[in-house]
Amino acid sequence: MRDSNLSEPELLKTILQPLLDDFQYWFARSRNFLETEQLNFMSSQEQSALLERVKQAQEEVNTAKMLFTATEGQVGIDMATLMPWHQLLSQCWKVAMYFRTENPSSQQQDGR
Repeated sequence: MRDSNLSEPELLKTILQPLLDDFQYWFARSRNFLETEQLNFMSSQEQSALLERVKQAQEEVNTAKMLFTATEGQVGIDMATLMPWHQLLSQCWKVAMYFRTENPSSQQQDGR
């Protein structure tokens, strides 16, 4: 439950900062996965295109986090910016789950 005594900047720091950290973490994992695994169910062009989208999103998240930090949490992020990141991560999670279904031995090797 939200503390109604928090100011808007404090609320942004409480919600947005961990969200940006999560995006950074999951995009880094997705990037590593796409760079290190050969996905037989995707063409190399599809995999490269997905990897490029992840790299672009990483840059966007890093920029947003730098702005957020530089303004000491005074700047929010529009939902129109967040939703494509979320959709891209959902796509990456689906690809990774499908990969693990097709390659059950990979789960023991990388601990995911």
